[in-house]
Amino acid sequence: MIVLPPGDRIRLGQVALPELERSIVQAKEASPVTYAYVSLEALLFELGLRSRIVESARALYASGVKFATYTNSRCNEAYWIRTAEGGFRLRSGVASADAIRDIFVNGSLYAFECSMAMVLVVYRAVSEQIPRSAFNTYFNNLYLYDWQYDSDLGFVKGSRMLGAYPGDIFYFKNPDHNPATPEWQGENGIMLGPDQFYGHGVGIRSSSGIIEALNRRRRPGSTVSAYMLDDVVYPNFEHIRSLSGVFARIGSQVYRRKPAV
Repeated sequence: MIVLPPGDRIRLGQVALPELERSIVQAKEASPVTYAYVSLEALLFELGLRSRIVESARALYASGVKFATYTNSRCNEAYWIRTAEGGFRLRSGVASADAIRDIFVNGSLYAFECSMAMVLVVYRAVSEQIPRSAFNTYFNNLYLYDWQYDSDLGFVKGSRMLGAYPGDIFYFKNPDHNPATPEWQGENGIMLGPDQFYGHGVGIRSSSGIIEALNRRRRPGSTVSAYMLDDVVYPNFEHIRSLSGVFARIGSQVYRRKPAV
C-alpha cells in the first residue's frame, strides 16, 4: 500500500505515468507492505529513477561492453585510469557524468565484471535523473571496482519476499562453481520487469535462464544448483532526491537548497 499526504493521493490519480512506472505503482498499491512517501514528488522521483535504472541496464547490454575478470579489465584511458587491481579511477579534470556516459557510448573499449556493471548502471541512471551539476559535484571522485560505490548512492537492502520492483538488484549464487572460474561463483542481476533480469556476462534472461547459465559453470559432475537469494538492494531514492538541490561545494562543506516537497 502506498501512503501519501491526502492531497497528493488525489494528484497521483491525475498523473499520466509511463507503463513501467504505472506497473510499479499498481504493484506497491496491491502489496501488504506500507510504502510511505513524504510527498507525491518523492514517489515520482523514485519511479523516475527506477525507470532510468532499467533503461540504463538495457543500454549497457546494447553498448558493446564485454565481460572480463578484473585481471583482464580494460577502459578508455582518456576518461579513466586503470588501477593495478583492475578497477577504473576517474581521471583528474574529467567530469564524472562524461566519464560514465563514455562507457555507454564507446562500450567496445571496456571490459569488467558483473558487480562493477551493477554500480555503473545506477551511476548512469542517477546522472540522468538529477542535474548534471549536482552529479558532477557529489560524484566527483569515482572509483569503479567490484561493489565499491560513492556513499551518496546509499544502497538499501530489502527482501524480495516483501516485494521487488524494476530497478532492484538481485544476486544469484552458484555454490558449487568451478574453482577454475571463480568469477562465476554468482551473478548480479537488475530486475527489468516481471521475471526479467539483466546480468553482465549472461545478458537479459529470466531467473531460470540465469540459473541455467550458472549451472553450466559448476564444478564438473556437480548437481548442486545455483539459486536466487532473497536479498535485494536499491539506491536510497530520497537521499539522492535531496542531491538535486546542490548549488555549491566549498572544500568538504556542501550547501543545498531545500528540496521541493
